[in-house]
Amino acid sequence: MSDQDEKFMKAALKLAQRGIGAVEPNPVVGCIIVKGNQIVGKGWHKEFGGPHAEINALEDCKTLGVNPQGATMYVTLEPCCHQEKTGPCTDAIIAAKLAKVVVAMIDPSEPAGGEGIEQLRNAGIEVQVGVCETEARLLNAPFIKFATTGKCWTVLKWAQSIDGKMSWADEDGGRKRLSSEPSRKDVHNLRRRVGAILVGVNTVIADDPLLTALPSKGKKAARVVLDSDLRIPLDCKLLATTEQAPVLIVTRQETVQTKPQIAEQITQKGAELLAYPDTQGRSNLCFLLDELSRRSIAQLLVEGGPRVITSFLKEQLADEVRIYIIPKLLGGAGAADIAEPMAELTEAIGLHYVEIKHFGDDICLTGLLKEVHNDACS
Repeated sequence: MSDQDEKFMKAALKLAQRGIGAVEPNPVVGCIIVKGNQIVGKGWHKEFGGPHAEINALEDCKTLGVNPQGATMYVTLEPCCHQEKTGPCTDAIIAAKLAKVVVAMIDPSEPAGGEGIEQLRNAGIEVQVGVCETEARLLNAPFIKFATTGKCWTVLKWAQSIDGKMSWADEDGGRKRLSSEPSRKDVHNLRRRVGAILVGVNTVIADDPLLTALPSKGKKAARVVLDSDLRIPLDCKLLATTEQAPVLIVTRQETVQTKPQIAEQITQKGAELLAYPDTQGRSNLCFLLDELSRRSIAQLLVEGGPRVITSFLKEQLADEVRIYIIPKLLGGAGAADIAEPMAELTEAIGLHYVEIKHFGDDICLTGLLKEVHNDACS
């Protein structure tokens, strides 16, 4: 990998990030076209169902009045060679008579898996694979997991004070917001990225959240509530807005049988009951994740309280964490101490690819719970 290849691929990766929250469950992709060591076209996948990054970059060449023949394309994911919502990108690349295509990583999904690269090579186009591959795989880690395993990517998100408290009581006994406005804006960006948002019923009772993303655009994430005893308030905002986005209440089969009237009232409001059977020692969270994956939900955001967060960590069901740390020591004014249930964890948990960002005075720490490994390049 030359310095020039790395420079242009990093520019393509930066472009790809613009699609986060708008293209899921598809991957985010960026593309740069270079001719005479000058960038003559830029593009990224802007919206689900819209033109791919390569097509947008070729169109950008036309806008600038540049003929891309003989140029080099840098793209963060293998160009597609099959017909879906848009035409094959490989056909457009071949028709444009590019000389070389530099690809960060092979698309692991069906029916890709290297076929696009093979088609380009058969057309006489030089193809190089593996430039900035680690960065590309990190960028699309949720897509890669779902494409290769059929399992959804699970993000644990919470806000806490410096002393580990997740809520803050005001003078009237209510709960104040911990995080700043910039942090909440980032959470809404994260919500737009996922296919479902999960909380425990205690969060619904205490906070009465909507669990929607603002500004609202594109596909709406399903709202999932863990409620084994059907304690969800029938007048809560979630049940009042089932027409805006799906609501899924996860409970026990036994509860549905012993509380049929409440179950019927919930379903009459438009929510769906997902009743898990006797799991015979298997976690009901595993049952839930299997069901969400079966419904083609590629990313799940968990915004629950200390117990819910700890359950996902304890059962090793999470892929990513995002923690907003508020510069306050709440002491006795704070509640919901996340350190208390986490004391049940028997082993330390390390984070990989840690990033630290600032949102106002808040600090946001993100990291993956597993390492990302590169496949062999070809």
